[in-house]
Amino acid sequence: MAPVVMGVLAMPKWYVLGVCMLAGALASPAAAQTTLPPPDPEGTLGLSVENDVLNGTDRNYTNGLLLTWRSPSADLPGPLAWIDRQLDLIQGPGRTRWGLAFGQSIFTPADTEATIPDPNDRPYAGLLYGALSLSRVTDTSLSVLELQAGMIGPSAGGKFVQNGFHSFIGTTSSNGWDYQLNDEPVVALILDRKWRVHLAGDENFAAELLPSATISVGNLATYAGGGALFRIGRNLEADFGPPRIRPALAGSAFFQPQGDSFGWYLFAGAEARAVAVDVLLDGNTWSDSRSVDKRPLVADLQAGVAVMWRGVRIALTQVWRTEEFYGQRGGMQQFGSLNVSFRF
Repeated sequence: MAPVVMGVLAMPKWYVLGVCMLAGALASPAAAQTTLPPPDPEGTLGLSVENDVLNGTDRNYTNGLLLTWRSPSADLPGPLAWIDRQLDLIQGPGRTRWGLAFGQSIFTPADTEATIPDPNDRPYAGLLYGALSLSRVTDTSLSVLELQAGMIGPSAGGKFVQNGFHSFIGTTSSNGWDYQLNDEPVVALILDRKWRVHLAGDENFAAELLPSATISVGNLATYAGGGALFRIGRNLEADFGPPRIRPALAGSAFFQPQGDSFGWYLFAGAEARAVAVDVLLDGNTWSDSRSVDKRPLVADLQAGVAVMWRGVRIALTQVWRTEEFYGQRGGMQQFGSLNVSFRF
């Protein structure tokens, strides 16, 4: 972790100041109300798929898969209960849930036909990871502490999954995977907080704003982000927006309908991130590899629709992401996200 520490010490003063201010907002007990939702005896299993194929491209962030589980709002298992008790100052009050996730993300340059990729384009990379999370929920806030740990490089299986799928559907394979990032264990500790701001209406039809703030620290990614999601619809109190694959403006991996099980909403949101470390662009931390000069500021715009009925939630999101590195070909990237979640 020494390179990570040195990287933090070398951050610009404006970035360090911004992180400190954001950390204060995340840790402020006043940011969360103490009114709690009713106990929830059911957990939520979800699958998210993100891909740029619907936008006719196959470059940069080209595919993401994430399987998630969120527990009922019940007593935590022994070791997690001890950890949770140490987080009172950071996470504030709320009904507790714990969660597990397993995911893979794949990244390629713009030209996937070249046997020797352009050294000035995004490196080939696969990311395979697991995550453990602790959440606290009130009627007006959601606080999530998440630890991600995994591997980048050939062991992450990016080449196997992408070219295997391309072979299955009869399309051209990507030819430059021999130049992907090297194997390296990666970790990130993420603190995320959302607030629910009711604007108008009732449970039958309402409008609300969901501001959010996020900090991530680790050799996988170190950044500070802030944004908001606006939505209109029915039964909005069931969740905190649609789930997404980080570092996106993620909602809640669980949902808890109140009363009527049917709900829906249209949403649109934006998030900006100040990025200090991104191993997928910076290249390997402890070995020589391909790399590009990342941009210090990245923004996501998103819009979509979600429907909940009889313990099932389906959310479809269209995403526009600004350039992540200097010289990025194709400009702003577009990709779609589909999540299906089940309560049981």
